[in-house]
Amino acid sequence: MVLALTGLDAQAQDVDGTTGATQQTAKKEKVSRLHVGGYGEAVMTRNFYSQSFNRYKKPENYKDDASHGRFDLPHVCLNIGYDFGKGWTLGTEIEFEHGGNGTAVEIEAEEAGEYEAEVEKGGEVNIEQFWINKEFAGGKFNIKAGEIIVPVGYSNAYHEPNQFFTVYRPEGEATIMPNTWHQVGLSLWGRVKDWRYEAQLLSGLNSESFTAENFVHYGATSPYEFKVANNYAGAVRVDNYSIQGLRIGLSGYYGYTFRNTLRTPGAKYDDVTGALGIVALDFQLKRWGWIVRGNIDYAHLSDADEISAYNQANWTHHKYQDGNPHHYTNIGKNALAYALEAGYNMMAISQQPKANRQKLYLFSRFEHYNTMAAGTYASMYKYTKRYRYAVGVNYQPVSQITIKGEYSYRFFEKPNNNGLAADSPLYQQSYNNEPSVSIGVTYCGNFL
Repeated sequence: MVLALTGLDAQAQDVDGTTGATQQTAKKEKVSRLHVGGYGEAVMTRNFYSQSFNRYKKPENYKDDASHGRFDLPHVCLNIGYDFGKGWTLGTEIEFEHGGNGTAVEIEAEEAGEYEAEVEKGGEVNIEQFWINKEFAGGKFNIKAGEIIVPVGYSNAYHEPNQFFTVYRPEGEATIMPNTWHQVGLSLWGRVKDWRYEAQLLSGLNSESFTAENFVHYGATSPYEFKVANNYAGAVRVDNYSIQGLRIGLSGYYGYTFRNTLRTPGAKYDDVTGALGIVALDFQLKRWGWIVRGNIDYAHLSDADEISAYNQANWTHHKYQDGNPHHYTNIGKNALAYALEAGYNMMAISQQPKANRQKLYLFSRFEHYNTMAAGTYASMYKYTKRYRYAVGVNYQPVSQITIKGEYSYRFFEKPNNNGLAADSPLYQQSYNNEPSVSIGVTYCGNFL
């Protein structure tokens, strides 16, 4: 790309008398304003537990199921940015999740030569960022508009693969909230000394896409060619860097989620708003060869029972309708996630010179999350209360490449049967624990 931009008509003479050398210098300056980068992950996992979707309903039937493996490309992203000058910049990011997707038309010999559309592969392609930014006062104040990242929680603000130790993104935050959370909106942000701030105006989430197992995770998506914005919401984030090597961030979100769809509810739902509030605290300490990260997130959804009843009624009415994009499940009133991870760079022990940028982190992580932390239907979804340990290694031969290995162990609380016999109808079976082994290779950096 550099050669193409700097080599075009290098010796040409413009009509205004500009020399070829001057033109070439101008083109180089334009190239220097162009930024191209990205990140990506390739993963192999072996899960030593059942992959049946029914494994939580009758866990005793699946405790001896064979292990299963997966190859995956969780995220492959390309970033392109441009500095137009005078404080105006452009940022874009296109993301291919799980390798993107594809379809093809085939002629089926076994079906009398009929044309048939085939799904070649799964995955998603998203425009994750597309914004214009205007800078004022040397970056102390900025206005950004377009498709922007919603920086609520650690994993949304810091979602690139060199910003977490695990092979996949941190599980708790990625379950209870959209991840990576991005929406069209307006952002006011900047940095003043040791403080970075951001405030955003967004469209509200859609409660018809909330689920028992993922809380509001799918609420930012839209099945239409546009995002319905009957309701609006706000998000804020503040980070402090006063202590060397330490960053502490506080973020939050508030907005109505009911009626943010094309469907019009009946009059009995006039007082339902589905107000969603989220508050999150996270930190990172990077010093003395250590990286320590932690977060705690709490979310509350008002009118959860009324929305659950509305969704169930719609499921009954539309369950035979093809193409229905919504989930229509019961929803929890509260959701919770917290985590702590720590890794030490073993290369720091040998006190190698700074020119050697290799790093070898040994890490451990613990997290807990629950999409049904409270609510009428919490007792029906006890498996949504999960714990997870992980230990592993991150090796960075160069700063842009990380090779990861991890053993993880997801487990659940054992039911209290209070001496009930195993054949009692009230006896509850324990959920089967879910260990796995994963390895991955990631990149994250600028190419131009």
